[in-house]
Amino acid sequence: MECRSFLFSRFVMCACAHSMDYSVFMPLADPRFRRLFVAQVVALIGTGLLTVALGLAAFDIAGDRAGAVLGTALAIKMIAYVAVSPVASALGARLSRKTVLVAADVVRAAVALVLPFVDRPWQIFALVFVLQAASATFTPAFQSIIPTVLRDEPSYTRALSLSRLAYDLESIVSPLMAAVLLSVVSFHALFVGTALGFVASMILVVTTDLPATTPSDDGSFRTRVTAGVREFATRPSLRGIAAMNLVVAAVTSVVVVDTVVHARERLGGSAGSVALLLGCFGGGSIVVALSLPRLLTRISDRSVMLAGCCGASIVTASTAVFSVVATPGPAAWIWIGVLWVAAGACASAIGTPTARVIRRSAGTDGLPPLFTAQFSLSHACFLLTYPIAGWVGAGLGQQTSTTVLAVLATLGTIAASKLWRSEKQRGPGKGGGHDGVGELGVSESRSRSESGSRPIGVRQ
Repeated sequence: MECRSFLFSRFVMCACAHSMDYSVFMPLADPRFRRLFVAQVVALIGTGLLTVALGLAAFDIAGDRAGAVLGTALAIKMIAYVAVSPVASALGARLSRKTVLVAADVVRAAVALVLPFVDRPWQIFALVFVLQAASATFTPAFQSIIPTVLRDEPSYTRALSLSRLAYDLESIVSPLMAAVLLSVVSFHALFVGTALGFVASMILVVTTDLPATTPSDDGSFRTRVTAGVREFATRPSLRGIAAMNLVVAAVTSVVVVDTVVHARERLGGSAGSVALLLGCFGGGSIVVALSLPRLLTRISDRSVMLAGCCGASIVTASTAVFSVVATPGPAAWIWIGVLWVAAGACASAIGTPTARVIRRSAGTDGLPPLFTAQFSLSHACFLLTYPIAGWVGAGLGQQTSTTVLAVLATLGTIAASKLWRSEKQRGPGKGGGHDGVGELGVSESRSRSESGSRPIGVRQ
């Protein structure tokens, strides 16, 4: 097992080094983005510590029912993400984005400090809902600020790669940090670490000079709640992204839910092998994220994202085959390791450019509803795919659940290619809801963006 771990680690490290585009760090030269990026990182680490602490708290309260408690808490998290995000965005439409971010961090820090004192499962559920509702408010607002700080597309693309890198590295760093802290303190201290992360994020946001934005006062509350989703329904590129969300959810659910089953039960590996395979997924994602700033100067967003969708569908189907024919041995470990690297690469190829497409679809003041809609729609897909991966897998076997997810990924890929057609497919003069993000080159897309698209909800 140690030999396999070493070989996989070397493979991922070499791939990352080969693909490294050091210009990806150039946005950090901007002091405003640098502060926001650090705020994102410390908040992510705080959230990672919270994940570990919640698991331990659930075991402390519920014992052998901890899995059910934690599973319910995660379901509540997804429901909050889907349902609360558009409502919170509409409620905060008349506030500055800095105010929204600070308020969300205050709520998250307060909840994290209260969590160590709970002693009933329902208390965990209630506090998790409040915490995740605040996160569902914070994340889209944060995402909509970055394009106002980095207005040129190359810098924004590099910023997206840095953001993806932060998410992937957090999944590795936070558990390690939690393990170190747990060696000297009780798990209750992890909640304090979580609160400190949110407080640090709040301070960094408060001390950052953000560009002025015009709060929206257009339409009724119901209109503001549904603004982003309605825009997704009318623009071809955004309809394509909505379909791609299903592909990402399908392949990610296979990795998140089934890794432990494949590593421990099917291949007889140790607990470390689970972390190793998850590291392969993260490594593949990092490789692509670091490569995209250069790649997207030559290839359109649509082509890269559809290639990721095709790859994700193939990976998911291949995993279904693996579930049937794999037997313990070095070949099986190499097979699933390569599949997990490819899964991470495909998920990153789809997810990282998404914000570029959204950015081109609205003016600066129209971005929050779009990012909110994407946040809700993407997590709604996970509400479908996680139960399929978990419950169908437990009841009918991993091969059945993975086959169902492969079918969903394939359908999502086909739908995305049909809903978001290239310029050549639409033909000149056909219109078709063209929104400037088909097969356009980077320079043309940027000029369209800088010319000022019509903000969402602004009537002409």
